[in-house]
Amino acid sequence: MTTPNLLTLDQQLCFPLYAASNLMTRLYRPLLEELELTYPQYLVMMALWETAPRSVGELGKQLYLDTGTLTPLLKRLQTHGLVTRQRDAADERRVIVDLTEAGRALRTKAEAVPPALLCALPMSLEELADIRGRLQGFLALLSEADPRNNG
Repeated sequence: MTTPNLLTLDQQLCFPLYAASNLMTRLYRPLLEELELTYPQYLVMMALWETAPRSVGELGKQLYLDTGTLTPLLKRLQTHGLVTRQRDAADERRVIVDLTEAGRALRTKAEAVPPALLCALPMSLEELADIRGRLQGFLALLSEADPRNNG
């Protein structure tokens, strides 16, 4: 019996995750164009619709993004009038992000995105919930294995 070649794509766990992420982003793109948001901006807005105001650090932790990636996203959202960023009066090192009225109002339009995406996927809600649950568990394992979280 021969050992499998470990350097083929079909032997990798990372590749189907990467490809699935790219394909999901493509499905979202036309839906988000109507909101004038990129997919990463949409994720930030969803986190803020869930809880706002909040610090950049809190957003980064929830979204698994470092400050260097998150700050330009927030600047663009601020330029589009959807969020505000200001230093925390109690701790100048912290930046607090909040929604503007336009940012809050965009939530109503965004509520059409999840149902539209579901219509594009030929799966039951139960199947999608199962995949999401498994991925959330896997994400927790990856987060625990990340050396930056174990320092």
